[in-house]
Parts: sequence; structure tokens; C-alpha cells
Amino acid sequence: GLYTPNHSTFPQQLIVFILAFPLHFTSLHFTMAIFLSFLLILLFPSANAGWPPSPGYWPSSKFRPMSFYSGFRNLWGPGHQSLDQHALTIWLDRTSGSGFKSVKPFRSGYFGASIKVQPGYTAGVITAFYLSNNEAHPGFHDEVDIEFLGTTFGKPYTLQTNVYIRGSGDGKIIGREMKFHLWFDPTKDFHHYAILWSPREIIFLVDDVPIRRYPRKSAATFPLRPMWVYGSIWDASSWATEDGKYKADYRYQPFVAKYTNFKAGGCTAYAPAWCRPVSASPFRSGGLTRQQRRAMRWVQRYHMVYNYCKDPKRNHALTPECWSK
Repeated sequence: GLYTPNHSTFPQQLIVFILAFPLHFTSLHFTMAIFLSFLLILLFPSANAGWPPSPGYWPSSKFRPMSFYSGFRNLWGPGHQSLDQHALTIWLDRTSGSGFKSVKPFRSGYFGASIKVQPGYTAGVITAFYLSNNEAHPGFHDEVDIEFLGTTFGKPYTLQTNVYIRGSGDGKIIGREMKFHLWFDPTKDFHHYAILWSPREIIFLVDDVPIRRYPRKSAATFPLRPMWVYGSIWDASSWATEDGKYKADYRYQPFVAKYTNFKAGGCTAYAPAWCRPVSASPFRSGGLTRQQRRAMRWVQRYHMVYNYCKDPKRNHALTPECWSK
């Protein structure tokens, strides 16, 4: 099988190996190059193995968990929603899906939930946690999405992040999608997914690791009006899985999602003007630390599978934030 070094004794083992290695090559330089390559491969395995570098700061720890009914209400599909031991279960079957909504609207804040999605065939099914003001501004709304795109047997879930600004999702469909395959299986356990929205940036986090930062480049490309927090499960067969190639198959119903550890903190729409927006880092002014940026670069290098700014099929005249990176 594949040799995996024991890192506790590996340096000594390597030294013995190098000293004992016969010099059958005609060039000492070539021999040393082989040794160095071997050393680098074994001492520094691909960063793709394992988990991302520590972000060094955990914004979720700054907010207390809340019970579901202290901050949310059912929005639709009440018969497809149940609460048990602080975990909310919502499900989709042939008759309906389900959704919930925060009691209060916010103008900035940290919004998170620990979510566990269903294994197996879930093509066409969307499990979402997002911000929106669609009900207040129908046809002209803002939205910030975390969405699990359902999948087929043996393929990983895709986590999609998206930003819509002022109706761009209603008619023109100017999405700003970045998609990821996670470094863990989101069906096995709960993991914490969060959106931090401040007047200067939106940061998407998974288990406190920043995976995407969407900065405010202009008022025209950034959501500034109050939004509510939503969660839902619904049938999006027309586009969710491989651009609609695979549809929801109700032989596998019900499709279930579980939410717990709800967190919502920040400035509500009714808060006084001096309410200070929350930050994803120790910097009160916002932004990310060097360690957080390093973790985000790792995720984007090894786990990002789509970036709208890099898509040649998109009309980037409509996404000016892609011009200057």
C-alpha cells in the first residue's frame, strides 16, 4: 500500500535512509535532487489532504445560541416541519417543502445555523439558509444565499454561495455564484454555516473558516436594505443538480434537513444609528486577519468548483466587481 510516514520518528528514519542510499548515479547533484524531492513529498504532503489551516478566530463563539422559536417562525409548509430537542427538522415530499423566517429584519449582523443534510439521492433538492427582503421588495429584492445543491449517488454535495442585488435575481438573473465541495461529508454530522453581513462586506463561513469574502465595491453591487433570515427545503429540479440534468426523484422521499444551534446577532432594522456592525475578525472595523485569509485561500484553492467571475459564458459587464480583484 501507500507508505505514510510516522511523523514522530520520520526525520531520523529519513536520515538513515539517505545515509544508506547507494550512490549509483553518475551525478551527485542529480542524486541530491532526488533526495530533496523525496523529502519534500513526504514532509509536505498535499495541503488538499485533511482540513483547512486554522483560521485562528472563531466568530461563532461571540454569539449565543438561540432556540428556534425565540427568533424564527414557520413561513410555509407547517406540516413539513417539527422541533425536537432544539433541532428543527424540515422536509420535502411530493406534496410540499417547508420554510422558516426570522421574526426581525436586520440591517447587518452574523447569522448562522448548524445544518445536517440527507445522504443518498437528493438531486433537484435545495436546502438553504439565507438572507432576503423578497417579501418587502417583490421583483426588486436583495438576497445572500448559502445553498446545498442536492446530488446523486456517490457524488458530493455542492455548497453554493450567491449574492443578488436589487432585483437581479428576479428578472435579469444576475447571480454571483461561488460553489464549493466541502472538505467533509455534510450528511454525517452537523456543521456550522454562517453569513456575516456588514455595510462593507459579506463573509461566508463554514465551521468559522471563511470560504468567501464579497466586498462592497459600490452601492450598486452591494445589498444595503434590511433583510430577514430564512431557511427552506424545496424542489429546484430545473437547475439545482448539474444544471437540471438530474431531477428530484420522489421514490426517495421524504428529503430531510436538520437545523440547530441558531445564531443571529447584529443591528436590527429598528436599532439606533449608533449600533455597531459585527465583525468576522478581531478587527472591530471588519476585514479578515492574515490567518483567516490563509484559510480562505486554502478552501478556494482546493475546494472551490465554480467562480462566476472566471466563467467566460457570463456577461461581466453586469458584474463590475469582477473587473478589479
